[in-house]
Amino acid sequence: MKVIAFNSSPHLERSATNRVLVPFLDGMETAGAEVELSYLHRLEIRPCLGCLACWLKTPGRCAQQDDMADILPGVAESDIAVYATPLFVDGMNATMKNLLDRSIPLLQPWFVLEDSHCRHDRIEGYKNGKVALVSVCGFTETDNFNPLVAHMVAACRNMRREFAGALLRPYANSLPELAKAGIDVDDVYAAAREAGTQLVQTGKMNSDTLDRVSRQLIPRDRYIRAVNIHFRQAIRRNLGKA
Repeated sequence: MKVIAFNSSPHLERSATNRVLVPFLDGMETAGAEVELSYLHRLEIRPCLGCLACWLKTPGRCAQQDDMADILPGVAESDIAVYATPLFVDGMNATMKNLLDRSIPLLQPWFVLEDSHCRHDRIEGYKNGKVALVSVCGFTETDNFNPLVAHMVAACRNMRREFAGALLRPYANSLPELAKAGIDVDDVYAAAREAGTQLVQTGKMNSDTLDRVSRQLIPRDRYIRAVNIHFRQAIRRNLGKA
């Protein structure tokens, strides 16, 4: 089984996104999958021009010459594609949106009906695979991810792939600090790893496992106080250096 994963965080390996993504991919590898991870901020992926050359002039190939030429074959051949993005203004960040926009060459220009809905057909060789979403945010409530999840579900329908579910982690950036404070965060990483294993072995992830990834680790009021103290102190430090 081939898994291709993309992390769109500008913080790369040190990102909060990676804290959930890496154990998830480790679980997939443990289950026997071949995993390839790319950090999008290391790649050149220009915005889509909307020129439709990939349909009308160079079918299946974008007119722009950048790293998408190497990415698209991997997506087409993958059994599972993992899209990992931090939550930016209630959705995926611009880097991840660029990747999705530039994936149009995997589709044909003509329409087909699927479940009584108008869609584009897939190009030859584009597998009918699955998609998993990984996302993190700084807020405490998981409903902050709802617009992003809805977007990805809709994108999967248009990409003609099955949405397999989402690993969503509130206040992921604070996990190391919570661990230093004596709060057990290891089960979050363990659950992410188990979700990866489940997806490869069974084709789906257990809802209980995903709930463990997202579960509350600290009372909300306590967390809000700690965050506000942190930012006030950081602002004072920075203003003092000005």
